[in-house]
Amino acid sequence: MALPDIQRFTELFHESPIESSLVSIAPLLLALGQLGNSYVNDVSPAIAVGFTVAMVVFAVVATGHHAAAHRLRTLESTRTQ
Repeated sequence: MALPDIQRFTELFHESPIESSLVSIAPLLLALGQLGNSYVNDVSPAIAVGFTVAMVVFAVVATGHHAAAHRLRTLESTRTQ
């Protein structure tokens, strides 16, 4: 089951690389940056971890939505042909 998911994910990146990067990679990089920022500036780890969890959840949900929209576009394009 993991292999088809990876194939779908790579297909998603091939079809729309910018949008895929914005919804899946950018939030994770932002979360890592915030963790590093909180460590450097002695901010409470609870705040940084909370933000990181929120960004990871956002990335998962947004990537799922993006994949569903891509599948819908693919189905609609094959239906009209």
